[in-house]
Amino acid sequence: MSDSDSDSDFDIDVIVVGGGPTGLMLAAELRLHDVRVVVLERDTEPTPVVRSLGLHVRSIEVMDQRGLLERFLEHGKKYPVGAGFFAGITKPAPDLDTAHAYVLGIPQTLTDRLLEEHAVEAGAEIRRGCELVGLSQSEDGTGVTAELADGTRLRSRHLVGCDGGRSTVRKLLGVGFPGESARVETLIGEMRVDVPQETVATVVAEVRETHRGFGLGPLGDGAYRVVVPAAGVTEDRSVPPTLDEVKRQLRAYAGTDFGVHSPRWLSRFSDATRQAERYRTGRVLLAGDAAHIHPPVGGQGLNLGIQDAFNLGWKLAAEVRGWAPADLLDSYHAERHPVAADVLDNTRAQMLLLSAEPGPRSVRRLLSELMDFEDVNRYLIEKITAIGVHYDLGEGHELLGRRLRDVPLKQGRLYERLRTGRGLLLDRTGGLSTAGWSDRVDHVVDTGQELNVPAVLLRPDGYVAWAGAEQRELRDRLAKWFGPEVP
Repeated sequence: MSDSDSDSDFDIDVIVVGGGPTGLMLAAELRLHDVRVVVLERDTEPTPVVRSLGLHVRSIEVMDQRGLLERFLEHGKKYPVGAGFFAGITKPAPDLDTAHAYVLGIPQTLTDRLLEEHAVEAGAEIRRGCELVGLSQSEDGTGVTAELADGTRLRSRHLVGCDGGRSTVRKLLGVGFPGESARVETLIGEMRVDVPQETVATVVAEVRETHRGFGLGPLGDGAYRVVVPAAGVTEDRSVPPTLDEVKRQLRAYAGTDFGVHSPRWLSRFSDATRQAERYRTGRVLLAGDAAHIHPPVGGQGLNLGIQDAFNLGWKLAAEVRGWAPADLLDSYHAERHPVAADVLDNTRAQMLLLSAEPGPRSVRRLLSELMDFEDVNRYLIEKITAIGVHYDLGEGHELLGRRLRDVPLKQGRLYERLRTGRGLLLDRTGGLSTAGWSDRVDHVVDTGQELNVPAVLLRPDGYVAWAGAEQRELRDRLAKWFGPEVP
């Protein structure tokens, strides 16, 4: 099946603006369904800036569901879940419903590289040095025209802005981005330190007793990742700080600049918290930081963007291929906007809990006591790691709208069977059928799988669209999520 417009009417099916982790993940997801996609990245070279330091549980599961996890494990390091996850409050790791109960420490530069390799292998085209300066949607609503800085014009069926917090796409659409402006700014960078590591650790521990936004973490070979509060908030945070500025702030907080020198890169971030009013305007959509920005506490930003792409990819592909139900693409905003709103709220709370003021410190002590209850600790960790995400898919079984953990099957594992990017009926009864949808949904009969339900229908993103035993109910859900049956 294909869209009603012929391929010759378009240069490409989908233009993805922004070659960061969100855009690259989305491009690869689209290629699973043979969608022609091009990624336009303004920068001519990959950035050396390491904003994210790892993947949370749900993102690790996503990588497993697409056969990428082994690549990431080769370059990353496993850390226990729960070690200072929520507002830096250290508690024992709770028992989590996942086969991947760890954080994978891996710098964003490596994540970007691995996702770009994956997208290219899948057939996506990456164009660097291409800056979007204009876009327009056709009056008949059939396509989008993108204008680049060099005068090139590209026509596509859809365009997705994955171009960061200062998103050009969002601004060109005129989509509101309400929230709070920056009140606190932090300097960050990688540089060499001449002071012995033992001395650094001692001083940092003392400073962090009252200033938890301060830190120097060893990277090896005398280099450190340095994080220190800025003196104020700059008007243009795209301008990196100077080494002298970093030194001044280190001396202000620690009484020493640790002899820092030879920076690899320097950057800054703030506590600005904003969310796009809508994620879709006609045939143009927003994902990742283009749709939401928030403080980096809890390390949720990159993970949130990857999961946006995982939710959107199959739905947009269904639209392009012509089998999407009428409201499928709108479900992207309906599902992901509340998830991001919750992340914004929990980062606001964490920022408050990191304050050195007496009131927030009292609340922090109280919350620390409450987190001694395992249910409270688990609830907060599931929030940070995104395995607690529950989409509102209507009434039904308690699994409805939740992702499933990986489970062993008679042949292989559940996540291995999701790598095609298709839907999956996992059937313990052997009496159900996906006839009419077999071009979009795989059917696995397995009487030994570890679920207390006769059968589950999984969407391509691994979330449960139906659970039960009745063929009539199953057919209704197949039509809702995978379009009309094909005789």
